Amino acid sequence: MKQFRYGLMALLLLVCGIANSNEVDALNLTKNMKQVGKTARMTYLFWDIYDIRLYSATGRFDSQQPFVLKLTYLRDLNGHEIAKRSLQEMEKQGFDNKQLGQQWLGQMEQIFPNVSDNYSLFGVRREDGSTLFYDNNKLLGEIKDQNFTKWFFDIWLGEKTSEPAMRAKLIGGKS
Repeated sequence: MKQFRYGLMALLLLVCGIANSNEVDALNLTKNMKQVGKTARMTYLFWDIYDIRLYSATGRFDSQQPFVLKLTYLRDLNGHEIAKRSLQEMEKQGFDNKQLGQQWLGQMEQIFPNVSDNYSLFGVRREDGSTLFYDNNKLLGEIKDQNFTKWFFDIWLGEKTSEPAMRAKLIGGKS
């Protein structure tokens, strides 16, 4: 029983650490988490763009709890273009604050690197509602705005996503 309690305490500390620490080794972000749903692939016309996975401590998606979204790119893309496309996807869902959008775009352009085949980018929704971005080696940046976190992750996980089949696959539901 004592070992079980120590194991449970270690797991809770790890989950809290993911939610509250900037010092997390990106390669271990999902180590003790459970994948929610299935891996999905984003394809545009006939190009495979990325594979995407969603992880949480419980294996269930709750937009108000910490989770990790992992995108593994399947082609070379420019970080500034990824940032622009992210803002466009937020706008498609109804985000319409041009001034705030330009602020977020600037932050994303500073954070998002150019990516190549098999490059992984992790988006972490923290307990406080902020977002951390990692690659396989390091923390890339943080955006503390809870509204950004909601709109950004809703690109894939929101009910108004432009890819409802992908959302259903990620969260383990129906489209």
